[in-house]
Amino acid sequence: MKNAIHVMFVFGTRPEAIKMAPVILALKGDPRFKVTTAVTGQHRQILDQVLELFKIEPDIDLDIMQVNQTLTGIAVRALERLEPVLIENRPDLLLVQGDTSTAFIGGLAAFYQKIPVGHIEAGLRTDQIYDPFPEEMNRRMLSRIAEMQFPPTKWACDNLRKEGLVHKDTYITGNTVTDALRYILAQLPPGISDKLQPCRYEGVCGSEDLSDLLNTKKRIILVETHRRENLGAPMASVCRALKRLSEDFSDIEIVFSVHPNPKVREVVCPALRNQPGVRLLEPMNYTELLRLMRASYLIMTDSGGIQEEAPSLAVPVIVLRKTTERPEGIVSGNAVLCGCDEEKVYRSAEKILRSEAEHDGMAKIANPYGDGMASQRILQAILHRFDPENCASPEPFSAE
Repeated sequence: MKNAIHVMFVFGTRPEAIKMAPVILALKGDPRFKVTTAVTGQHRQILDQVLELFKIEPDIDLDIMQVNQTLTGIAVRALERLEPVLIENRPDLLLVQGDTSTAFIGGLAAFYQKIPVGHIEAGLRTDQIYDPFPEEMNRRMLSRIAEMQFPPTKWACDNLRKEGLVHKDTYITGNTVTDALRYILAQLPPGISDKLQPCRYEGVCGSEDLSDLLNTKKRIILVETHRRENLGAPMASVCRALKRLSEDFSDIEIVFSVHPNPKVREVVCPALRNQPGVRLLEPMNYTELLRLMRASYLIMTDSGGIQEEAPSLAVPVIVLRKTTERPEGIVSGNAVLCGCDEEKVYRSAEKILRSEAEHDGMAKIANPYGDGMASQRILQAILHRFDPENCASPEPFSAE
């Protein structure tokens, strides 16, 4: 191989950055690659925290973030600002991750310039075009554009096969979030971070003193929910279930990481502030979140990334969604899918809280999503595409 393969990464949200970071580091550490990173800044503040954590400084910042931005605004600004960047840099391959608006528009912009696109975490599906919205359609459209597909699991690959989208450059890699998790956990001190901050909504939601949380003997239930389909009535229903749990179990501490979206805060904060046994916190950086996840007895979330991370931390998960594009955890028994209905949420948590055997059975199952080698498989797959005579195809990830 005479010339280094020029790979450009385009991403804009915290989950994308977490899952892209180990791939960026792997390629940057290999002289056969030239790496360019471009960020849209779709989630500005929390994106920057992750970049600092992995010591990644973007080469290009498109800075599309605006207050109260719409999906249309994100798409238009990202497409307009990516065009001259791609024309000037002309990478050999553009990599995007997941199902965000940044990922889809990044792929579309590259397609318009006839630049090959690689899709990390391809093949996830719920088969409901508005659930999640707009993520389900983002990833479906990306699958039509991408020339390289990196489904994390056999299930994801089978979804692509059903749609006639499996080709020679499709590789089952495992999920890169497991790579990121291992990288960070190796650096984390024990216990909960002392940098956690109380949620500030119309002042402070509850006590500012969190010192007793750091050494609590109670079982911690970590809650994180923010998806569009859960805004409004579904989230209010979850809050009612949490209130009941806090009243019925004196040995638990519910810790709710409240997303900065005002539509989340205007529901969660009035419903749960000053509720005994419930702590409302400001969103935390990734290391603080991982330390809290590691210390938790149970996690309740609609976050895809947390669903994938929790098994490596031996923490059961209640998925606050009607559908999930990550059924591997449900099938293996790491997680239970219950939606946002108050009674279902309450009963799902109650079952785990009342039965140690139920809890431990969920906690001890190996991570079905990845083995920490996804980044190396992606690296090897790219080498194989550009130099098949000298570089073998990677062995696929298998959870078995």
